[in-house]
Amino acid sequence: MRLLGLDPGLRRTGWGVIEAVGNRLSHVANGVISVPDTLDLANRLALLYAGLVEVVEHYAPESAGVEETFVNVDARSTLKLGQARGVVMLVPALAGIPIGEYPANTVKKSLVGYGLAGKPQVAHMVARLLPGVTFAGPDAADALAVAICHAHHSSTARRREATA
Repeated sequence: MRLLGLDPGLRRTGWGVIEAVGNRLSHVANGVISVPDTLDLANRLALLYAGLVEVVEHYAPESAGVEETFVNVDARSTLKLGQARGVVMLVPALAGIPIGEYPANTVKKSLVGYGLAGKPQVAHMVARLLPGVTFAGPDAADALAVAICHAHHSSTARRREATA
C-alpha cells in the first residue's frame, strides 16, 4: 500500500511517500512545498494546493496521514495554520483518498515510544526505519514520520476488520 504523510504548514508543508507491504516499509519520495510569505494568504493557499495536487497525481497514494494542528498562543497564527491544514486535507479528499489524522504526540510515540520526543529523535528513527533515506528538510522528515505512524495505525485497523 502506498501511503502519503503530510506535515501541514503555511510556509513549508512537508510530504513523504512510503510503501507498506506487510510490516515492511520502504521510502518512495519526500519533499517540501515552500510558499513565499510575501504573497497574500489566498495566493499562498493556492500555491500549496497546486503543489499538493502535483504530489498526489505523481505518486498516487492509496491513503494519507495528516498531522493535527498544534494550537499556538497566537490565535491568528493558529487560524492561518488551520487554513493551510484544510488545504492539505482537501487535496487527498478530492482525489478519493482516505485520510487519517494524528496528533504530534501520537506520531512521536508511534516512532520513538515517547510522545514528547524531539525532532532529532524522530528524524533518527525515520532514518532507521527507512534505510538510505535523504530528507528534503525537517518538514519532510516529519511528514515521513506521519506516514509511518499512519502505516502502523492502518495495519492495526485492517487486522481488526479482518477478525470482525
